[in-house]
Amino acid sequence: MTGTDRKGMFEIRFHGRGGQGVVLASIVLASAFFKEGKFVQAFPSFGAERRGAPVIAYTRISDREIIARFSIYHPDCVIILDPSLTKQGGITSGLEGGHWIIMNSDKNPDDYPSLSTYHVATVDANSIARRYGLGSSSMPIINTTILGAFPKVIEKVTLDSVLDAIRENSPSKPEENARAALDAYGLVTL
Repeated sequence: MTGTDRKGMFEIRFHGRGGQGVVLASIVLASAFFKEGKFVQAFPSFGAERRGAPVIAYTRISDREIIARFSIYHPDCVIILDPSLTKQGGITSGLEGGHWIIMNSDKNPDDYPSLSTYHVATVDANSIARRYGLGSSSMPIINTTILGAFPKVIEKVTLDSVLDAIRENSPSKPEENARAALDAYGLVTL
């Protein structure tokens, strides 16, 4: 797909592990954009389908109907739910320098010198999710929490749309999920 074919399209690739809610995160973000009148797609890519295994999901947004039906090879943004995945090859594959990476991490963006080609934003989604009782203390569910950082970093969708989509799509604790996302919005480090 050439640059002209992608006109008006914004593509996001999510990286996480099984059990973190990566697929739901891609769906919730697509729902937020849909609320604002955009055309959307959200879909997963599974390898070994087991808890803890790497999982990739995608969200594609456009001002016009989306006819593309393939994985995202050149994302405009990468969202990483598990920072240990940065040690594996391929997580930034196809991401152009200067584009954004939003990462769940208790570290500052400067603590990732291997990602210095990109703009990096970090938010400690684990601590926030634990504070709201999302998941367990050993395995917090951070998928909706990290989405709160997205409108602050990317500014292509409103925080209100993201919070509404979280409330509508959270299988449990919708208000706690929305409040965690709101905290992430305020605590993300750019």
